[in-house]
Amino acid sequence: MSQKKPVHLILFIYGTGHHQAAWRAKDSAAEQLSEAQYYINLAQIAEKGLLDAVFFADGQAVSPEAAQAGPTWFFEPVTLLSAISQCTRNIGLVCTISASFYSPFHAARMLGSLQHLSQGRAGINVVTSMWDTEAQNHSLTELPAHAQRYARATEFIDVLRQLWGSYPHQAVQIDRAGDFTIASRLQEINHEGQHFSVRGPLNMPNSEHGEPVFFQAGSSPAGRELAATHAEAIYSVAADQQMAAEFAQDISERTNSLGNQRSRALIMPGLVTYVGRTLEEAKAKQRELNELLPTEDALRQLGVFLQQDTSLWPLDEPVPALPPLAEFTGPAGRYTTILRLIELHQPTVRELLGLLAAGGGHCTMVGTPEMIVDEMEDWLDSGAADGFNLMPPSLPGSLEDFIELVIPELQRRGRFRTRYESTTLRGNLGLAVPQETVLAHS
Repeated sequence: MSQKKPVHLILFIYGTGHHQAAWRAKDSAAEQLSEAQYYINLAQIAEKGLLDAVFFADGQAVSPEAAQAGPTWFFEPVTLLSAISQCTRNIGLVCTISASFYSPFHAARMLGSLQHLSQGRAGINVVTSMWDTEAQNHSLTELPAHAQRYARATEFIDVLRQLWGSYPHQAVQIDRAGDFTIASRLQEINHEGQHFSVRGPLNMPNSEHGEPVFFQAGSSPAGRELAATHAEAIYSVAADQQMAAEFAQDISERTNSLGNQRSRALIMPGLVTYVGRTLEEAKAKQRELNELLPTEDALRQLGVFLQQDTSLWPLDEPVPALPPLAEFTGPAGRYTTILRLIELHQPTVRELLGLLAAGGGHCTMVGTPEMIVDEMEDWLDSGAADGFNLMPPSLPGSLEDFIELVIPELQRRGRFRTRYESTTLRGNLGLAVPQETVLAHS
């Protein structure tokens, strides 16, 4: 009997949920966003459900308009995950770090600290950032060009790894009659590159569990190349299985072309779920959130994406026919996503606004646990995904629904663990400890 491919699951924590209107619900946790205990509770729910990790995205700017519309960023992720690490035992802790704004030494020390605090559960999602307003908070007038940002990110990762290898944990002897550390095992890295100049060594020993797990989330050609070269897991965007399969195939080809026997990274598309004991119950949960959207604002934003006036579109009728992509003269990325969502879901206007409000272009599944798991299995068995980055539309409600209803169905079908295999993120993801880092200079 062939063994079924297991699913990896990570919880993407964002505000009161990924639906833009989730904070408006009467029972939302909007008042708790400044309390560490709120996020600790979410991580503990995820750990009870045996999920691989929790994940925080991050941004370096906020506009008054965005702040008015709903919660955005709050806690700095490494700080918050350090607190969560002390209240959990097995679940991984993944934070976002911008290579455009952090120095490698600073990032290596912060992430090294989290790796020690959590005893091997840290992960880093390396990004290059997106907006000039972020750059303007870091003494820049605008972001560097796309290619330059990715060149910096590649060098950033290289220096991180050198720093983590510069002070191997085996160097620490604690010989009370002699030396605390074997000095010869510490090495200056003396890196001189295009973007960074770093002497080293790092001023803390590497973890015995190795370096944090590297994640990547860029979907551009440069982002995919960075992922194929360095990432151990990838957060991808896919509205449907076909889109996910095309991405996975591209990453496999890029990885194979490197010719260094490197394994392809785990691929985890974003997934928004509305789960009910019946399909009607699941649809009702989706509808309740969608009805909280300020429709005038949502229609105005949709009009920007479509480059036409949508203000008079009837909310509960099908979306009017749109020009094909070849005839569209505006930004193609979001327009392509909208066309795909319409093709997949045949939504009313209100339902389309809800799909865009909860996860944007990420896959949305609505139904019973059996229906949801049927779809997840199709993605796994086709090679389109190795797991999913869960984006609950509301928190904690949608997360609790997934843990209570979907996880048991995955376990019943032999697709998900019934206990943690390891106390480290690498162990639970089935990733080896990079020996070149752990055993450097030993």
